[in-house]
Amino acid sequence: MWALYEPIHAVAYFAPEALAAYEDAGLRGFWRGYFAGRAAPLGPVGPEPVVASFFTFAPAMVARALPDVWSLTAPERALELRRAGATAALTRLLAGHEREVERAAEALVPRAAGLDGSGRVLAAANGALDFPDKPLERLWHATTLLREHRGDGHVAALVAAGLDGCEALVLRSAVDLPRAELQPHRGWTDQEWHAAAQRLTDRALLAPDGAATATGRDLLGTAETATDQAAERPWRPLAPEQVTTLTELLTPLTTACATALRFPNPIGVPRPVGVQKPTG
Repeated sequence: MWALYEPIHAVAYFAPEALAAYEDAGLRGFWRGYFAGRAAPLGPVGPEPVVASFFTFAPAMVARALPDVWSLTAPERALELRRAGATAALTRLLAGHEREVERAAEALVPRAAGLDGSGRVLAAANGALDFPDKPLERLWHATTLLREHRGDGHVAALVAAGLDGCEALVLRSAVDLPRAELQPHRGWTDQEWHAAAQRLTDRALLAPDGAATATGRDLLGTAETATDQAAERPWRPLAPEQVTTLTELLTPLTTACATALRFPNPIGVPRPVGVQKPTG
């Protein structure tokens, strides 16, 4: 399910309409808009709660954006910009899929409404926001709640595995995602990256050449399994045929939204079947 709903949510980061909404309001540069929009449900916070809840971002990178962005736009306004940018992107990407959008929203909203926010800061903060009325906006808000709910559980699983934010990225880069998609987009310096790699090597999670050991792969796999288990609750009431129907509803929407993403990407969402690699 995550691979199906994540690309719908992620247009808020990757689509040009989302960047334009922030820039038109004076939030120049990608990261000001990103931190303002994603952190806005928490209120006008400083960097510390965002470092904790976003987890894999370098504290220095977060501190460059927060709390300064709140002098440029209030969190309430940032929420409006986030929704406007996402809606504009989805309007373009999902043109011709209006009926599927309505049905997908009807199916996902019950899964997202009333999510248990215990121990899940971002899910709870987004869950305190009202659901929009329009189907396209309802769909995006539902996918946002579900992905932050899953993401909070993922952070908990990584912490339980004894990994800090940088170590989680270094280990992941040794398994299946390029370092170039992780380090620069999370703000860690080479010195910090190498120090994290050394800590992982000391724990026998990385080999001296930087490759993930079997122990490292097992640890990461255990964290992924725990993440999936923690994310199961919204889906347990669904019968198998309902899962099939929802998958069929989301697949064309996911495929269309994925054209706004690049693969690989910093969030690790896989390329949907049917989305072609760029040529040239």
